[in-house]
Amino acid sequence: MRIFSGIAAISVAATVLSAMPVQAEDLALENAASIVRGGQIYDKWWKVVKAEEPSSTHSAYPEDGPRDGSTTWRCKECHGWDYIGPKGRYSSGSHFTGIVGIEGAAGGDPATIAAAMRDEPHGFGADLIDDAAMADLANFVSHGQFDMSSYISDGKSTGDAAVGEPLYATLCAGCHGADGAKITEMPPLGEISSNPQETMHKILFGQPAESMPALYVFGPQVAADITAYLHTLPQ
Repeated sequence: MRIFSGIAAISVAATVLSAMPVQAEDLALENAASIVRGGQIYDKWWKVVKAEEPSSTHSAYPEDGPRDGSTTWRCKECHGWDYIGPKGRYSSGSHFTGIVGIEGAAGGDPATIAAAMRDEPHGFGADLIDDAAMADLANFVSHGQFDMSSYISDGKSTGDAAVGEPLYATLCAGCHGADGAKITEMPPLGEISSNPQETMHKILFGQPAESMPALYVFGPQVAADITAYLHTLPQ
């Protein structure tokens, strides 16, 4: 990792800090903890609620869909890491289902969203996701979504890698290593960043059942800047 000169480091820090209040005004900070947990439930709910991993294929998953088993129970598998389903990254390829995204529910009444998740075709009864966890998921759907197309273009983050470098060095490198390859049970972060939608979601909301910090309260621009720096790490 490059060592910043004192002037450069101060300049980058000033840029980040000056941006944070603007971003925070647009975030639902009052329910931040619930929204973050909901974002992890959207990712892989059984890890968060400590439930048994499903073995069947979800009844609402298309019969001709490319996946089966537990992955079909993940909200992101049908609605996408960018929340817009077939209009986004999952418009084609091995994750395409044609199922609409959740962007239409952004800003909606969380109680109504929770009821829809309990009802068919989702069918997430209280035996699978309890009321507290369902409230978190509904808060995420209502308040946690953001337009990823504002931060991603041509498959890469449009953030500032120079701003992302010191953020990564202080927030992420302790676990992931300076080169992003310290955790050997997963691919290097340079490789993972080829899916910037997933990368940004996990930076903001964390990794289910792991100690990875969630940076939601700092806003999506911070996630975009870190992701831009990850593009520079070894593949």
